[in-house]
This record gives sequence, structure tokens and C-alpha cells, in this order.
Amino acid sequence: MIQTGHETIVVAEDNDMVRGLVCGALRRRGYRVIEVAQPEQCLALLGAHEATPDLLLTDVVMPKLNGRDLYLSLAPKYPELKVVYMSGYLDDVMGTRGVLEHGVHFIQKPFSIEALASKVRDALDN
Repeated sequence: MIQTGHETIVVAEDNDMVRGLVCGALRRRGYRVIEVAQPEQCLALLGAHEATPDLLLTDVVMPKLNGRDLYLSLAPKYPELKVVYMSGYLDDVMGTRGVLEHGVHFIQKPFSIEALASKVRDALDN
């Protein structure tokens, strides 16, 4: 079954190629997508944007501000905001650096578009 939706998703990913693929795939499935390359850009853009985001899909390891801190910066303004973290560095984010706690919505890179769509839908529905 193809996972689709209509919600607004903010994609914060510093890798241009990954961001382009993810945003394109989500748009093709019906989501409204706001894409940003840097966490600071996300904070500024959402401050001026009228849409209320339903989900933050964020890379964990980014320069200056990690994905968890980005979510924690947005959560007070958007208390219903859901989050899915993505990273290719599982040991760093879950283990030694302790960026993420267990039990959060997380998808490890590389991932298939189907796996991403399923993870996004699951996070939005729960």
C-alpha cells in the first residue's frame, strides 16, 4: 500500500541530494513540504511562515544545531508537532553521543522511499 497524506512536513537536511529526494518523494505522496538546508534557516522560515507544521523530518547530525535541539526549539511554538529523526550515524546518535533517547521515531540512512513514507505516516498517526 502506498502511504500518502495531506499534512505539512518540514524537512531539515543539510545534504542537498538527500533533501531533494526526500522532499520530492513526500510531495508526490500529497504532503505539503517546507524544505530547509540548515536548522537556523528552519527557525527563521517558520517564524515568518503562516502554515503550522504537522511533522519535522530532520537529520540528527547537522552543523551548529542538531536535529533534537531543533525540535526542542520548535516544540513550544508548535505543541502538536511530531518528529522523525534520520541519520546514517546510529552509534553516534543513540549511543556514545546520546543525542536521541530510545523510543523516538527514527529512520536510519540509507532508507527506501517506501520505508520513509511508512515511518512518516506512522509518526503522524500516533
